[in-house]
Amino acid sequence: MKDFFKWFKSGTKIKRWIFLIIVGIVLVCYGINKALIIPEVIGFKELAINVLLFVFGFTFTIVGIVCIQRRTLEMMVEATDTRKDESANKVNSLIFNRKVYNQGPKVVVIGGGAGLNTVLKGLKNYTDNITAIVTISDYGETGNKSRRDLGTLPLDDIKESLIALATNEQEMSCLLNLELNNRKLEGLKFADIYLTAMKEAVGDFARSVEESCKILNMTGRVLPVTLDQIKICAELEDGTVVESKDKIPEMVSKKVSKISRIYISPTNIRVAPGVIEAIKEADAIVLGPGSLYTNVIPNLLVPGVSKAIREAKGFKIYVSNIMTEYGQTDDYSLNDHIKAIFDHAGKGIIDYCIYDTGEIVPEYIRQYNKEGSELVEQDVAKVKEEGIKLIQRNLSAIENGRIRHDSDIIATSIMQLICDDLKFRDMQNDTRVILLDSKIKDTKKKMKNNQAKSKKKKNKKRSGNSKFFEKYNDRIQAIQDSESNREKRIKEIEKTGKKNKENEKNSKNIEIQKRKIRQKKENNRQSSKIDVNRKLEEGRMLESRMEETLRRMKEVNKNK
Repeated sequence: MKDFFKWFKSGTKIKRWIFLIIVGIVLVCYGINKALIIPEVIGFKELAINVLLFVFGFTFTIVGIVCIQRRTLEMMVEATDTRKDESANKVNSLIFNRKVYNQGPKVVVIGGGAGLNTVLKGLKNYTDNITAIVTISDYGETGNKSRRDLGTLPLDDIKESLIALATNEQEMSCLLNLELNNRKLEGLKFADIYLTAMKEAVGDFARSVEESCKILNMTGRVLPVTLDQIKICAELEDGTVVESKDKIPEMVSKKVSKISRIYISPTNIRVAPGVIEAIKEADAIVLGPGSLYTNVIPNLLVPGVSKAIREAKGFKIYVSNIMTEYGQTDDYSLNDHIKAIFDHAGKGIIDYCIYDTGEIVPEYIRQYNKEGSELVEQDVAKVKEEGIKLIQRNLSAIENGRIRHDSDIIATSIMQLICDDLKFRDMQNDTRVILLDSKIKDTKKKMKNNQAKSKKKKNKKRSGNSKFFEKYNDRIQAIQDSESNREKRIKEIEKTGKKNKENEKNSKNIEIQKRKIRQKKENNRQSSKIDVNRKLEEGRMLESRMEETLRRMKEVNKNK
């Protein structure tokens, strides 16, 4: 009986349809009763009322039955959804996963770093058919000797993606990030050893990652974009070439020159197995968010990837960054980000763009301003000229004092596009569509409640000033801080330039002084040589004179 009464709790949305069915049945019965007991003389008005009551009753009954069936299916599906409730029945969860999540939309996410993992965390609550395509590059200066000796590909991004797709992220993070204390294995983590062993077992790195997803019971799969060792290189506008991705921000700030293009070395690499097939079969392809030049674009430079995205039938979605990245996208607007992708991969690679409203607490913006980052300017008009459809969302969320993308909002926006497309194909009664609709509605409700709570807190903190005044005052303050930070950076660059010039001058003066000293020593050496030769000549002349004197004295003595 307890389970029976659960259906009538608040929030189940069952009672309204039961009430509608009861009303419909009453009206139908009333209409039939009036039709059976018809007086000999009946007016047109009374007849019309009886017919309308019967029609309305019949309609209410049918609509109530259809809606209660739909809601019952939704509740049965939701009751077995244990993605966010670890204490629930695992058997029910298994059935749910097999019947519903396995039939979910196919989504491919391309990128790397924290941005990619944020999208994966949101999507795994809607579907199992997720494919993460991750950037693979050299270790750079951060790589240690143990990793190089082991002969593995850089696994940091792959490891973090595996954690993001795990059922229990915290436990999986502790396991894969476990550092080994053995001296021979210093600097290595469990993920490095495990994936290397899996590679030896299955014979292929891509298959080892895919099999690891199954063994570790993870949602979706992770694929490296290529199995070849590559370097991410950058060419700056002043012609400087940087052959290590770790040095790109440093060189950009040092040279005061923006990135002209990014390229990978070598160029004759091959795309990893399964990547092209996943892109072609996807219902949606997501680019970003993340480091534009080191995580997003390098994937598109691998031969065949950009072409496959352009030819794919699924939605091509770009999730914009909230803040610019120091040393990569300084002063970049939304259109600058998209233009950079088009310059490297060609047009037709983005259909939709999800961008942020910019409603962030100014104190966090000022923190980023101090680090050289700013809010991405939303030049929407220029983006529309490229033929891209825009989706505005409040993407920002604060985690541990840092601005991050909201995974639920991104996932909801992507699924809404897919769900609307499925509806367009007359699939309203499909289980997947019912599930997606239900979860999207629940997520939106939660987001509205959270926004309402945050607004209440802001209103409580307010002291006399209007919302308009506070919002734009904070905005102006953030802009002023960013401008002052920019001026500081320019002054620092000028100071460093002056110091370098002074150092060059000092070094030149020191060199001149050294040359003078060397010249003096050489002159002294030469003069000393001359003096010695002169003295030797004088000594020889004296000897000859003495010899001449002695000879004359001998002759005089002989004569005597």
